[in-house]
Amino acid sequence: MQYVDLPDIFFTPEEAATIQQSVITVYEGLTGRTLQPADPVRLFLSSLATIIVQQQVLINQTAKGNLLRYAKGILLDYKAEDFGLARLSASSAITTLQFTLSIPLSSATGIPPGTRVGAQGGDGSIYFATTEYMEIPAGATTGTVTAACSATGTAGNGFLPGQINVLMDQLPFVQAVTNLTASSGGAAAEADEAFKERIRTAPDSYSTAGPQGAYEFWAKSTSAAILDVHAYSPAAGKVTIIPLLVGGEIPGQDVLDAVAETLEERGIRPLTDQVTVTAPSPVSYNTVLTYYISRSRAAEVTAIQAAVTAAVAAYQLWQRSKLGRHINPSELIARVMAAGALRVVPTAPVYTALTATQVAQQGTTTITYGGLVDD
Repeated sequence: MQYVDLPDIFFTPEEAATIQQSVITVYEGLTGRTLQPADPVRLFLSSLATIIVQQQVLINQTAKGNLLRYAKGILLDYKAEDFGLARLSASSAITTLQFTLSIPLSSATGIPPGTRVGAQGGDGSIYFATTEYMEIPAGATTGTVTAACSATGTAGNGFLPGQINVLMDQLPFVQAVTNLTASSGGAAAEADEAFKERIRTAPDSYSTAGPQGAYEFWAKSTSAAILDVHAYSPAAGKVTIIPLLVGGEIPGQDVLDAVAETLEERGIRPLTDQVTVTAPSPVSYNTVLTYYISRSRAAEVTAIQAAVTAAVAAYQLWQRSKLGRHINPSELIARVMAAGALRVVPTAPVYTALTATQVAQQGTTTITYGGLVDD
């Protein structure tokens, strides 16, 4: 949802010169005196005007905080309360662990909740703990269970299958444990802009008839790690949900299962809807460009080179941070030139239109500095 194009709003004037002149004019009108620039009374009134300006600014900030567009921090939390919403707290990365017994047993083997498993080569400061009780049936040797990282945020993301395999709480007959899926889903607490977007779309959630907006709202409400969602119906009675994680990360199966579980609530999914949650299709592109710097800015070459590298990284993040965002080399050129380049010659990417089920993912990056040139 986009902002309506409205001008900035001021509830009270806060232009310093105008307020100062108003104070002096009122004084001169009441006393019948004309105050010269060096008059002590004029200087005293100017100091009072400064305080009034500060109060006007505070009044404006406070009044703007009552509007969703300007609200932030704790004021935004209170604004959300009107809609029955709360900011999503920081989430932990999750993964699926497989426990393996040394031999089949004649009775079921329980894996208690909170069983800790660390990463290979780690120091134990970050580990994953099982989130529920799990049993390996009699005669079987393996069982799987979901585990969450001990640290909230992104610290637990990115462990590949097989890297979480150090059992920290020894259990009888458990020979090995390993993660079957890459860990993902960890994120910081919901940021103001993402929270505002959920508040704006909250009215969509009031319907239980399965509109697109309601499915997207509830999917985003699963975790602060979910950045974007697209819901559509490929056929009558069928709904497909495609989430995208913060940073443009493709969600793993554990996150997809968590979204599906959220949408299974009877007050969210119509009984006749068959809901499928799937990851977006990645569309890879390479970044290859040569840039030149004006000879008049030769003293800034090192700083501009660093700024260009940062601009390319920012472009790649922008490119992958929304479902269906077309791969647009014009945006890359604009960002690199804003970083200080005089001329930019991109070889890749080429403009590529994406659908709402796709997301751009950068491949190789080649940045070449072409040297100084005349303006």
